[in-house]
Amino acid sequence: MDQRLIFVTALLANARGIVLAHNHPSGNKLPSRADIDMTGKIKEGGSLLGIEVFDHIIITWDNGYYSFADQGIL
Repeated sequence: MDQRLIFVTALLANARGIVLAHNHPSGNKLPSRADIDMTGKIKEGGSLLGIEVFDHIIITWDNGYYSFADQGIL
């Protein structure tokens, strides 16, 4: 995820909050360390800009999804 593109898009849309989402083609719905770290960085950046990160969802084809918000990570 390119944080700059995320925030440019959010700012141009005058968004107060965003939901991040991406897929794991492997079928493993658990977040990687990189997913967790990137989510934290985006949350921090959003805080500086007044844009809340409501959730980060990892989607898999056959194993459902993982929601950072549902797991209390955000």
